[in-house]
Amino acid sequence: MKAISVLGSTGSIGTQTLAIVEEFPERFRVVALTAGRNLDLLIDQIRRHAPELVALADEDVLPELRSRLEALDPSQRPARQPELVGGSEGLCAAAAWPSADLVVTGIVGCAGLLPTLSAIKAGKDLALANKETLIAAGPVVLPALKASGSRLLPADSEHSALFQCLQGTPWADSARLSTGVPTPGLRRIQLTASGGAFRDWPAADLAKATVADATSHPNWSMGRKITVDSATLMNKGLEVIEAHYLFGLGYDSIEIVIHPQSIIHSMVELADSSVLAQLGWPDMRLPILYCLSWPERFETPWRRLDLTEVGQLTFRAPDQQKYPCMGLAYASGRAGGTMPAVLNAANEQAVALFLEERISFLDIPRLIERVCDRHRSDLRSDPSLEDVLAVDTWARQALCEAAGPSGRVELLVG
Repeated sequence: MKAISVLGSTGSIGTQTLAIVEEFPERFRVVALTAGRNLDLLIDQIRRHAPELVALADEDVLPELRSRLEALDPSQRPARQPELVGGSEGLCAAAAWPSADLVVTGIVGCAGLLPTLSAIKAGKDLALANKETLIAAGPVVLPALKASGSRLLPADSEHSALFQCLQGTPWADSARLSTGVPTPGLRRIQLTASGGAFRDWPAADLAKATVADATSHPNWSMGRKITVDSATLMNKGLEVIEAHYLFGLGYDSIEIVIHPQSIIHSMVELADSSVLAQLGWPDMRLPILYCLSWPERFETPWRRLDLTEVGQLTFRAPDQQKYPCMGLAYASGRAGGTMPAVLNAANEQAVALFLEERISFLDIPRLIERVCDRHRSDLRSDPSLEDVLAVDTWARQALCEAAGPSGRVELLVG
């Protein structure tokens, strides 16, 4: 039985992870949980899973959690009363909890960096769902992984697809993810993208795109921020940077392909010209389960893919004019150092301003480019964690300044 620590248990990744644990109670047990302020859901999770440790990001909420747990009817109390801790130190304690075999990193933004690094330093394997771990802090994380021997297992669908395709190749036995060296036998990566809300719009029409337009995904329902990132294709650009750190390929060997049906989740081309793809209905449970079960595969009752039902699979190259954020991501990745952290933070702030209707859709790439250009003279090629966190804060402020008076809103803090 594998012991799991779940960072961000009340978020999307966390709740799906715990649902999988409940589906396979003989395979997994939960030993630590972390959450924000959703105490109703957290208390239910504590009752169901009886973790050894619970950490709250906001330690001021700890007294309320403690009193509510004590007030539970005896029949509703967890099998064991967990140790309760709070703040950044508490999150790091949950990430490095001694009895945990695997840490699921579901905390969003730079707030997840310190706990993730704590898990790595403790030698824990990670199911990686926090993009900032590699996009913003790749130069910090790779040496830490090498020093500790921790393994990264990608929990997002595209990188999980790549990881799955490489099982059975010589790489699976000879190398780890995020070593900083090219994956043996891997020639090219193709990340598939739905194309987002504007995949069928002419580029000239984007000037009139509204928030409602950008948050209406043609394939599925997601959070507003990620849906806008899908519309700009920044989500895929960030995944390119993440793939670079995970698999060690140069940016010329990582491509984006528009695939409207979202059935192929990504592809790898090997040295002998073979192309391997991972297919399935869009379902985040599968990559999460694979992280938890790896290197095994478990039988599930989930919906099976029927290609005759799909009918056809189509592909096209992304329109560079329609998706300028894609080019910004490639340029930031090639610049390296602190530039990807600036790109990520500037994008988060720009999308927040757009969702508040303080800037236009086309202002998103314009403002991000302006902030990245400002950072070139201050770029740090071998940053520390403190450098990464500092440029994250700077980029958010710089984006608001670039937006002018209409964009001066409360800064997002990752």
